[in-house]
Amino acid sequence: MMKFTKQNLIFLVGGIIIYVVDIGVDFWVASKYFCQGQYSWSILILCFRGLSSLITQIFSYEWFKNDWEGTDTGKLKWIFLFHLFQCGIFIRYWFALKYGCQAAFKQNSGDASEMDPPNFIQKQAVDVVTDINMLRVFKTFLETTPQLFIQLYILMEHGKNNFCQYAAIIVSFCGISISTVDYQISLRKSLPDKDEFRVLPKLVYLFYKLLTITSWILSISLITLLSVRSSVILLIFLWTCGFTWTLKQHTTFCKSKKMEYLYRTIVGIILIFTFFNIKGRKTKLCISIYYVTHTVVTLGILFVYMFWKPSMITEIHFTIVCILTILSLVLGIIFLVVYYRCFHPTAYCRPQAHSDEVDGAAGQKDRVETGRFQNFLMQ
Repeated sequence: MMKFTKQNLIFLVGGIIIYVVDIGVDFWVASKYFCQGQYSWSILILCFRGLSSLITQIFSYEWFKNDWEGTDTGKLKWIFLFHLFQCGIFIRYWFALKYGCQAAFKQNSGDASEMDPPNFIQKQAVDVVTDINMLRVFKTFLETTPQLFIQLYILMEHGKNNFCQYAAIIVSFCGISISTVDYQISLRKSLPDKDEFRVLPKLVYLFYKLLTITSWILSISLITLLSVRSSVILLIFLWTCGFTWTLKQHTTFCKSKKMEYLYRTIVGIILIFTFFNIKGRKTKLCISIYYVTHTVVTLGILFVYMFWKPSMITEIHFTIVCILTILSLVLGIIFLVVYYRCFHPTAYCRPQAHSDEVDGAAGQKDRVETGRFQNFLMQ
């Protein structure tokens, strides 16, 4: 297991600041729309914020309950109250700062066993930060990404732009970028015998995710301009495909069946926007099908515009959006290929993870002891 360093602690503090700023920007933008009489946009933004907060609180409390099973129930009652008032993430940040400071400022001998005090603190710090980053991934695709789509749609549909809109778009892009990279970094730290995620691989991974997601959001925005109904049908269809795929994977991420189905529902939403490997297995075929499908749909949307609304092709904003869509798609695929060819660990699972038994009931105890995310990789 890699060390939790002082640099990681600085990024953790930065993540807390960005999280608080993101909340403030959401309410600021919603209030601006409300004051302008655009109540539907204001309500929609607050609904995404409320939904993501509710889901993350549910998962956060469930993980606390699983980790503290058999311990003092009085602590769990206080934890429940914090989560009930939508403040559970701040409890997790407090634990992350506590363990992170201990791990970053305490020397760790290289030949120490994992259960020695220094190594145990390192493991605690990595595990709690990985939990936070998983929750941030949920938040990103339940709130940040849909809000980015809304802001881009408003700009393209109404042509109105102001400082708060640009601020919301910038914060959304930053949130998506940071959450995806931070999660991958935490995942590398929590998996045994993995190479350190260095600067160049981080940048390649960041551009792969950011560019492919940007292209797809622009594509969805374009089809929404044509027909809101068509856009909703497309999103529901994509979610159905993603949810069905997770059912076929027979995931065992949660201890209860209700939480497992909720997890699969969330993964289905994530799969609308980006590829998410939930089994820790080789997925060359799946990821190829996924991005080929996205490419075909994106090009199909652009061709529909050419034949259905050719008058819009001459408009400058449409030309800019089309160029950005195609350019970000091409560059995103290039970065994807480079990442998997040069920087992705070739053996990113434990040998047992290739067996169906380990990810099922037979492997549940081992997975819980070694960390929640041993077999659940975002790639």
